[in-house]
Amino acid sequence: MLAFSALDAPTPFLFFTGKGGVEKTSLACATAIALADRGRRVLLVSTDPASNLDEMLGVALSDNPAAVPGVPRLSAMNIDPEDAAENYRTRVLEQLGPESDAKNKAQVREQLSGACTTEIAAFDEFVGLLAGDAAGFDHVVFDTAPTGHTLRLLSLPKAWSGFLEGNDRGASCLGPHSGLKMKEERFRKGMEALADSTRTTIVLVTRADRSAIRETARTSGELNQLGLANQVLAVNGRFRASRLDDAIAAAIADDQQDALDQMPEALAALTRNEIPLRDFDMVGVPALRALLSGNPPDTAVTNPSPDLAIDLPGLAQLVDEIAAAGTGLVMVMGKGGVGKTTIAAAIAVGLARRGHAVHLSTTDPAAHVSFVVNDPTPGLTVDSINPTVETQRYIDKIMTTRGAKLTEQERALMLEDLASPCTEEVAVFHAFSRVVAEARSTFVVLDTAPTGHTLLLLDATGAYHRQMTHDLEPRAGGRIVTPLMRLQDPAYTRVILVTLPETTPVSEAAALQTDLRRAGIEPFGWVINKSLSASGVRDPLLMRRLETERAQIARVRETLARRAYLLPWQAHAPVGAEMLRKLT
Repeated sequence: MLAFSALDAPTPFLFFTGKGGVEKTSLACATAIALADRGRRVLLVSTDPASNLDEMLGVALSDNPAAVPGVPRLSAMNIDPEDAAENYRTRVLEQLGPESDAKNKAQVREQLSGACTTEIAAFDEFVGLLAGDAAGFDHVVFDTAPTGHTLRLLSLPKAWSGFLEGNDRGASCLGPHSGLKMKEERFRKGMEALADSTRTTIVLVTRADRSAIRETARTSGELNQLGLANQVLAVNGRFRASRLDDAIAAAIADDQQDALDQMPEALAALTRNEIPLRDFDMVGVPALRALLSGNPPDTAVTNPSPDLAIDLPGLAQLVDEIAAAGTGLVMVMGKGGVGKTTIAAAIAVGLARRGHAVHLSTTDPAAHVSFVVNDPTPGLTVDSINPTVETQRYIDKIMTTRGAKLTEQERALMLEDLASPCTEEVAVFHAFSRVVAEARSTFVVLDTAPTGHTLLLLDATGAYHRQMTHDLEPRAGGRIVTPLMRLQDPAYTRVILVTLPETTPVSEAAALQTDLRRAGIEPFGWVINKSLSASGVRDPLLMRRLETERAQIARVRETLARRAYLLPWQAHAPVGAEMLRKLT
């Protein structure tokens, strides 16, 4: 068994977090399985709105614990945001009492229909497990959403406890005070459990690359500010080349070592665990069990076939096809860690180099675009939707419009209501809508947050569309054009799904495509990023990984994508406008 500090002295709660694509889910699953194999009763929980625990464990999951086949004493569950929101609405409506009439209850239900309710309800499910709802289990292992979404989740106990203290009115987007106040004690207990090093271990999962390490260091600092210093570091996918004559393998190994050598001191001071890169796909209990044991599963490839050419176009053709429209919105979506930011930045730079004005922005709270495009490019503007800045801008706008004619007491009450953590979600949506509208006269390229966070933003877009068409259209003088309608217009918006040639990222992109189609949004094409196929690799471990890669490329091009594009593995991360230009 591989030495791993989270297993050597496990606390009741193990919290896995990190940048998308660092395989948090794989490591969380492997840890939960290893603990169960040692005789512990374990509950594995995903807090990711785009959870893929079902596929990895081979069992259908819901918001109730289900036994995992092949692993005695292990149960797993997903915190489903929509189910949690409906349960929350039911509990709040029950609090109203018999004196409330149908009209009053309908008004409250309408209040509880937005993204804010979904967030607080899912958070309540999560914090309940910390506050005592997981009785009967020795350990609860949390597999979280990518960093930006998780930091938001972890900040909620403190934010809501502060908002509720001395507040006897509630929040306009979450219904009456009783629906929130009944949660205050749970919030407090949840925060205490998270901060207690004897009860919770926070495992910061990273890859040995500069981007992941930079985000992990930022996450560690923000967690410390929340009082959550009980952290250990797990470096996943550590690769050491076995053939000196393989230039690609040597470049990957050297790049990893350089990234670790330059790790910030605060992060380097944490207990570090290194998990080797494996040559098998991390799907199914046998593979997950083998991740930490080191014993290959029966499905491992032993005789890899030689390289095969992959005849898919590259990013240059994709950018040419987008540029032909003259203007428009390009939304780059996918699972965390698949390289969305690099693809979005390359498309933006490619469009600018073809003579177009381009606005590159991001809805990701982690906001990496400024690191990838780190030098000026004529015609290209780079920024991000900053939740803190947008929240203050939204508050200032509300106070100068709706609050202009209020008394001082009424203004104070309005400011108190705007102090709700829900305000951030509303403000970010308004900023998103503003950026989407810009694409009427220029190119806008949006690097979106990882899948789960993006789906919540799209839910807010759909809710706004329904509200606008219901409330305004009957008396509107002209045609209403909502952000959702712009996203549904293929002449206006081109959605690019980015994936890696691996089972889980492809499955998650396929699920995202299904959700988009349900909302009337048809993806323009798929980009398969970081392909080793036809690269000439000869390292035995990397060659064995090619078998899974080729199967997933065939799956994308034959059954999923209307258009597919391929970006080969880059020996060095494409950072800076010149390297990005070469991709297109």
